[in-house]
Amino acid sequence: MSSGLPAPTVGTATKENEIRSTAFFDDPLHHEERSESRRALVPHRLTRYLKKVENQLVEYSLEARGIERVQEHERIPKLSWVSYLQAFLLWMSVNLAANNITLGMLGPAVYGLSFPDSALCAVFGALLGSISSSWMATWGPISGIRTMAFGRYTMGWWPSKLIVILNLIQMIGYCLINCVVCGQILSAVSPNGHLSVAVGIVIIAVISWIIATFGIRVFHYYERFAFLPQVIVVCILFGVSSSKFDLDTPSQGDTRTVIGNRISFFSLCVSAAITYTPLAADFFVYYPERTSRLKLFSLSILGLLISFTLAFLCGIGLASSINIHPEYAAAYNNGQGALIVQGFSSLHAFGNFCSVIVALGLIANTIAPTYSAGVDFQILGRYAEKVPRAVWNTLGVVIYTVCALAGRSHLADIFTNFLALMGYFVAIWLAIVLEECFIFRRGGARNGYGYYNWLVWDDPSKHPVGIAALIAFLVGWAGAILCMAQVWYIGPLAGLVGEYGADMGTYVGFSWAAVVYPPLRYLERKRFGR
Repeated sequence: MSSGLPAPTVGTATKENEIRSTAFFDDPLHHEERSESRRALVPHRLTRYLKKVENQLVEYSLEARGIERVQEHERIPKLSWVSYLQAFLLWMSVNLAANNITLGMLGPAVYGLSFPDSALCAVFGALLGSISSSWMATWGPISGIRTMAFGRYTMGWWPSKLIVILNLIQMIGYCLINCVVCGQILSAVSPNGHLSVAVGIVIIAVISWIIATFGIRVFHYYERFAFLPQVIVVCILFGVSSSKFDLDTPSQGDTRTVIGNRISFFSLCVSAAITYTPLAADFFVYYPERTSRLKLFSLSILGLLISFTLAFLCGIGLASSINIHPEYAAAYNNGQGALIVQGFSSLHAFGNFCSVIVALGLIANTIAPTYSAGVDFQILGRYAEKVPRAVWNTLGVVIYTVCALAGRSHLADIFTNFLALMGYFVAIWLAIVLEECFIFRRGGARNGYGYYNWLVWDDPSKHPVGIAALIAFLVGWAGAILCMAQVWYIGPLAGLVGEYGADMGTYVGFSWAAVVYPPLRYLERKRFGR
C-alpha cells in the first residue's frame, strides 16, 4: 500500500540527542530533535545509559520521541488516501477485540436484559462515546501534541497531572482486562487446559510490549492489517453460534428495575467508547495540519462504531444463550473467554484455531494504551520526561501483567466496577475541555486555530492556572458519586431507580462540571489573565 514517497532517510547524531526516525503509513522516516527544554535537563548516569541503548535501537525503527511536539516539517509529507484509510483501519483493529465481546455479555448475563434491550443500549452507547473519541482524534494533526499535553490548555500545568494519573490507571486497567481475556481463551482451547491462564497473560503482554515499545511506525503498520483476521473469525462466530441466540426472553425484573438496568448497561457501553478520548490524538500527531478534520472524524467514528457493534452484538448473543443451553452456562462459569470458545465448539479443531485468532486479536487492543501510557508517564514531570518512553512502556507492561495474574479470576467484577468508574472521569474532563474550546477559545478557529498557541505546550506560565478546572472537576465527581450504581456502592440518587439502581454518574458528572466551569473560568481569567 505504498504511495510512492521518497526512500527513507536515517538521522545523524548530535552531541546529546539523535535525530530520530519515526514515520509510518507511507514509509518516510522523519527527522526528530529533542526540544530545547529537554536538552537543558542533564541526565544522570542511568539515564545516559538508557539514552545510549535507545539511540542504538533507533536504527531498527524504534520511535525515540516522547511528548515533544511534532513540528509540521516532521510529519507525513504527502497525505494520501492510505493515510486517511489508516484512521478507519486503526480503530477497527484496536476495537474489534475479545474484550468488547465479553463486555457485551454483561447485558444479558449481569443486568438481565433481553437481546433487543441489550443490543439497543450497546449500539447507541457506543455511538455516543465514539463521537467524543473521534472529535479528540482530530486535534492530533492540528496540534502535533499528545492528548494529555493538549489537556494542559484547559486544566493547567498542575491539575492536568491528576487527569494523567487517572488516565494511566484507566489504560493499565484496560490492558489488564485484555490479558485476562486472552489467557482465558488460550487456556480454554488448550488440550485438557494444560496451558494456564497465567501463561496466556504473559504471551499477550510480551508481544504487546515489543510492538508498543518500538513505537508509532510499527504500531500503525500492525494495526493496518490486524483487523482482517478478526473480521473473518467474528463473522464465523456469528454464523456458527447465532442459531442458539435467545431473541425472545424478555428483560428480567419489574419495570423500574429494567429501566435502571438499561441505563446502567448503556452507561457501561458509553464508558467503553468514551475512554478512548484521552489518548485518541496520540495516534495522529504525525498527520499534517492540513488534514481534513471532517474526514478524520468521519473515518474514526465509522471504524469505532462498526467494530463496537460487531463485538457487542456477538457477546450479547452468546450470553443470551446461557439460560437455555446448559453447555453455554457451564462455559460462562469458567470465564467469559471460555464462552467465546464454546461458540466455536461445533467447528472442533478449526473452532479452536479461530478461538486462538480471537485471543491474539487482543494484542491490537492492548498495544494502543500501552503505547500511550509510555508517553503519559513523561507528562507527570520534568524528571519523568528525562526517562525514555520505552522504559515507561516497560514499567506499564510489568504493572498490568502482575495485576492481571493476581486478578484473573474476577474479570466480570473488574469490568462492572472499573470500566464505568473510569468513564466518569473522562466525561467530566471532556465537559471542561469542550467548554474551554468553544466558549473561551471560540473553537480555536481564528487564523487557523490561532486561539491555541501550540508553541507553548510545555510552558506552565502560558497555560490556565487550573483552579476553575480543578473545582469543576471535583464538583463533577461529587455529582457522579451521588448517581453512580456499582456493585460495591449505589449512590443515593441512583438508588431511587429500581432494585439495583441506575448508573447515571457519567451524565450527571458531565452536567455538573459543565454548569460550574464557565463562571469559575471567567473569574480565573479576570483575576490571573490566563
